[in-house]
This record gives sequence, structure tokens and C-alpha cells, in this order.
Amino acid sequence: MAIRFEPVVEPEDAVEAELLVSRKKLSFLGGVDPETGTVVDPTHDLKGERVSGKILLIPGGRGSTVGSYVLMEMARRGTAPAAILTLEAEPILVVGCVLGRVPLAHRPDRDPYEALEGAERVRLEPEGKVSPVG
Repeated sequence: MAIRFEPVVEPEDAVEAELLVSRKKLSFLGGVDPETGTVVDPTHDLKGERVSGKILLIPGGRGSTVGSYVLMEMARRGTAPAAILTLEAEPILVVGCVLGRVPLAHRPDRDPYEALEGAERVRLEPEGKVSPVG
């Protein structure tokens, strides 16, 4: 069943990718290696996972404003997430996604962790509709 998010940075076309889920906020500055797209924060539950090319569901971002530039650099290198879904997009994520042209959506119409539970792949439509695939 689909869930609706409010788009912040809309994709030009639908984005379909593996879903990577965490209930912990993520800092792109020091928390993710921009060269590989791998989560390196030793305290994060996604440590060792690659965010590159995946649709990332997190409650939000955290950390320094430099995280915006790290996300932009990841987009330039091709190591950024395919899209980010979040409960509430704060300025660090918004700026990084705008600069890197990474699709970003927030404020889901219901609990996304429950709605997308068990989904391995999802599709994000430009208007913010997210549906499990397969």
C-alpha cells in the first residue's frame, strides 16, 4: 500500500531502488564516507552499509552544516542515495539535496516504518507517493 510524503526536492522521474531503513538520524559529515557512500559512524545502526543508489528512510539528519556539502560531493561522485525519505527535513538535508539534486521527501501521511515494513524495494513518484515494488 502506498504512503504519501511531501516532496521537498522532486525527482524528474520516478525513482525505484532498494530501501535502506534506520530509525536513527544520520550525519553526512563524519558519518558517511563520501568516496564510497558507506556509513562509517561507529554508533549508527547502518555502519558498514552503502547508501549509494538506495532510497534511504531516516527520521532526519543531524550534525554540522558542512554535511550539506558532503551530500553535494557524494552526488557529484555518484555515491549519494537515490533519494531520501525523512519524517522532517531540516536545513542540512534540504540544502545538501538541493545542491546535489538528490530527491528528498518528508512529512509522511502515516508512520513510514510501519507502512514500508518488509519492503525491500520502493518507488518514489515525483508527487511524493512511495510504494513497495515486487
